[in-house]
Amino acid sequence: MQINLDSIKNLINFFSGQNDTKKMNRISGTFSTLKTKNRKALIPFIAAGDPNPAITVQLMHQLVQSGADIIELGIPFSDPMADGPTIQRSSERALKQHVSLNSVLDMVAEFRKTNTTTPVVLMGYANPIEAMGYELFAAKAKDCGVDGVLIVDYPPEESGEWVQCLDQHGIDAIFLLSPTTPQERIQQVAKMAKGYIYYVSLKGVTGASHLDLQNVSLVLKRLRQYISLPIGVGFGIRDGETARAVADLADAVVVGSRIIEEIEKSSGAELLNNVGDLLSTLRRAIDEN
Repeated sequence: MQINLDSIKNLINFFSGQNDTKKMNRISGTFSTLKTKNRKALIPFIAAGDPNPAITVQLMHQLVQSGADIIELGIPFSDPMADGPTIQRSSERALKQHVSLNSVLDMVAEFRKTNTTTPVVLMGYANPIEAMGYELFAAKAKDCGVDGVLIVDYPPEESGEWVQCLDQHGIDAIFLLSPTTPQERIQQVAKMAKGYIYYVSLKGVTGASHLDLQNVSLVLKRLRQYISLPIGVGFGIRDGETARAVADLADAVVVGSRIIEEIEKSSGAELLNNVGDLLSTLRRAIDEN
């Protein structure tokens, strides 16, 4: 009887999951685990390289130790149009220290040396991705341990090739929705997005504080008519009380500007502790639901 070694190898790969790029990744696994525990995800955002490149990986580990379920890592960009002054300044500080897209990927790879479980989502703008090219970026991101990518200025109508490229590398394409997103685009995003949906809770840029929870509740009910993915809410979440209220409505709470403010006002010696204390406060508030 002749033994087909290729067939045996394929069976081994199948059962070990090595051939399955579409299997449940860290993002879907995290939300699945949280659901069984009746908990909501806490997703902090920091800009890679802020306040300096050497501390970013330490900050990522501190965020996890303090209760982060998923980390959004910002790719510094010179014209972050969706961001308010606080996150703009964080990008400027990183760019002054020559933090590039390759630098960000290296940081993720370094983080993965000791953390192989916490999902990492890169968040940024189209220009650095376009400069590198879809395929090269996706391949490098996968190798480094990136789980999802949210590019603010990739509209769903023009993102078919982008989503397909990420999907081929087992990376989730994450999209934004806002209070002004029309129904047709909501339905389009629902078909393309993976991982989770990032709902921008207010009109304006990051860092604003006029969060209307009643409106958030109404919009989320409408979104769930079309979207089965978890929905995270960001923009305008600045304290435990607001985080708790948002967690009561959404599947995840996304916090960015408030963390960047803590980084700005903290010295090197106390920065990690201060950011950790802030995130721990938000974590406790969310878990009180």
